[in-house]
Amino acid sequence: MTSVIRVSLLCTAMALCAAPAARAVEAAPAAGASSLSVPAVTTATVAPRPMTDRLIATGNLVARQEALVSAEIDGVRVVELLADEGDKVEAGQVLARLSRDTLDAQVAQNDATIARASATIAQANNQIPQAEASLDEAQAALTRTQALRQTGNATQEILEQRTAAWRTADARLAASRSGLAIAQADKASAEAQRRELMVKLARTEIRAPVAGVISRRTVKVGAMASLGGDPMFRIIANGEVELEADVLETQLTRLAVGNAVTVTPAGGKAVEGRIRLLPAEVDSTTRLGKVRVSLPADPALRVGAFARAVVTVASRSGLAVPSPAVLFADNGRQRVQLVRDGKIEERLVRTGIVADGWTEILEGVAQGDEVIARAGAFLRDGDAVRPVVPASATGVR
Repeated sequence: MTSVIRVSLLCTAMALCAAPAARAVEAAPAAGASSLSVPAVTTATVAPRPMTDRLIATGNLVARQEALVSAEIDGVRVVELLADEGDKVEAGQVLARLSRDTLDAQVAQNDATIARASATIAQANNQIPQAEASLDEAQAALTRTQALRQTGNATQEILEQRTAAWRTADARLAASRSGLAIAQADKASAEAQRRELMVKLARTEIRAPVAGVISRRTVKVGAMASLGGDPMFRIIANGEVELEADVLETQLTRLAVGNAVTVTPAGGKAVEGRIRLLPAEVDSTTRLGKVRVSLPADPALRVGAFARAVVTVASRSGLAVPSPAVLFADNGRQRVQLVRDGKIEERLVRTGIVADGWTEILEGVAQGDEVIARAGAFLRDGDAVRPVVPASATGVR
């Protein structure tokens, strides 16, 4: 009987000790389940960061100024070429020569015309004094006859003869003077023709109007020069090549003259340039504007080559967060989600430069604030979260 009582008491004591342990075991899984139900988030610290706003555009290399060289006389054969594509030329340098045989013959004929006009002028100059002397003689005879007629010592017939002789002498003097004027006019006309021929002869030498590099030559020896044909030569004035980049009309307002540009020609090395000229109009079909970017002189830059441009619009230091941390609010504004005391706090922000996966925050947060870097779109204001440190990230924790 005593043994039975002892066993009963032992069992009762064991049951009383086991009850608290069982309740602890039941509570532990419940606490673990509550902790795991809070979502884990990756956060980033709002901190200053160098930000550079860039715009990418493409286009073709073109001559900053292109000089077109054409023949200024028509129907003359090309007899000599003195320059080729890629040659550097100076202003006034002879690039090609045209045949001058016909013009030389015209010059010889003109020389004869001028000589004949000069001889006519000399003849007229000799005739004028003779005509003047005859007129003076006729004038004196007429005066004497008129005096004799008044005294009755000369007849009317003689007076009429003297008057006719004076008029004839006066007409001869006028004719001599007119002949001189005609001869002088003929000589002036011949001399003008000679100047024109000299201009044409000078134009048989095709000269470079500016210094630069010949980008294209279309003429060949034996071809006939034509005023209406293609230019014989195209010259890149001073060898200056620049980029003509196509930029969307919505992006043009971001650009300004003087912006730094990194230009990379197809298959070539990057060169640094600056925006020289913004477009005055936008193509109504493509909605693109042509932006001119000046580049340093470089023989490797070839007109017509395709190139890619990266324009540095702005560069400054500012508070930044990872770009995925910035969301759009219902009203169209942008927002971020801060983590404060383990809960979400939404904050409207104003953003600036977006580059390299980071977004500049101009208003709405302070340095040192913690924002949700990922999965923020699935959370709401006031939600409890559990920050998690990422395996490796700069500026993110």
